[in-house]
Amino acid sequence: MVRFLSLLLASLLVLAACDTGYETQGTGTSTSGLSTKVYRIRGGDTSKVQYRILDSVNALRQAAGVPPVTLNARLTAAAATHSRDMSVQNRPWHFGSDGSSPLDRVQRAGYEGTMLGENISETYETELETLAAWMEESGTRSVILDKGAKDMGFAWYQEPNGKLWWTMVMGG
Repeated sequence: MVRFLSLLLASLLVLAACDTGYETQGTGTSTSGLSTKVYRIRGGDTSKVQYRILDSVNALRQAAGVPPVTLNARLTAAAATHSRDMSVQNRPWHFGSDGSSPLDRVQRAGYEGTMLGENISETYETELETLAAWMEESGTRSVILDKGAKDMGFAWYQEPNGKLWWTMVMGG
């Protein structure tokens, strides 16, 4: 099953390469110290990036035999707040600079469902590369494929140097 999901995700990456919503701009340095391409997300491409990840997540969920999710504005607001806050803190972790938990942020954003999980990443990679990395880890994969999930929030913050802070929140 993991092999099938990996092949499906690889196919989605190839298709998404046709219109990435990114422009390559020089190089940056990853957290491991390696040089990497810097991708800039253009201001007008927010919905393209969000719906590309939603389509990819739903393809993975379909392959796993679980129902699709819909993009939820309140979960996305909670994700956006946390992405920015991780950048301010300069560390990828699930707690806000004010001590808030993912559950706190989802409740503050007015989401009335149940928060099921949160995936985060600090990287120079695209959203689809980040999704592929999340799918390789059992904990983050279980958030993406949670059978009870109905809603998804997805957002990022990009620093001037190109570093991206990604946050995905699942709710049901």
